Amino acid sequence: MSVPEIEFELSEIDQAAQKFWQYATGAVFAFHGEMGAGKTTFIAALCRAKGVVTALSSPTFSLINEYAFFDKKGNEKLIYHMDMYRLKDEEEAMQAGVEDCLYSGNICMVEWPEKVAGLLPENATHVYISLAGNQRRLLKLKAGC
Repeated sequence: MSVPEIEFELSEIDQAAQKFWQYATGAVFAFHGEMGAGKTTFIAALCRAKGVVTALSSPTFSLINEYAFFDKKGNEKLIYHMDMYRLKDEEEAMQAGVEDCLYSGNICMVEWPEKVAGLLPENATHVYISLAGNQRRLLKLKAGC
């Protein structure tokens, strides 16, 4: 199942993140895009839209960052932000605990998911982000089957 594309100016990133959550289903989101397309920046906006108030940073070196937020019922929930760019293979990802996060039921945002394609749940939502001009980005979502 596909949803409409989301195109936005960088100055509109927080509104685009709110729109994303209106369409998003599932818990695992695989972010595809070239270096510099804005994956980390958009994931930070998605976390803010969920109510994460702690400092957000790229997990390039830590591999996995964990953020907490409260849902509408006041329950604490987690978001895992993972950056697989520096991984050699899926075995290294498993040793780092990536599988535990992916199947935890918590929201998982995975950058460079092609490095761990065999570990992703079949129902992961794939998010394709690309440049659509100097300050514009285009998101395409494809829900897992």
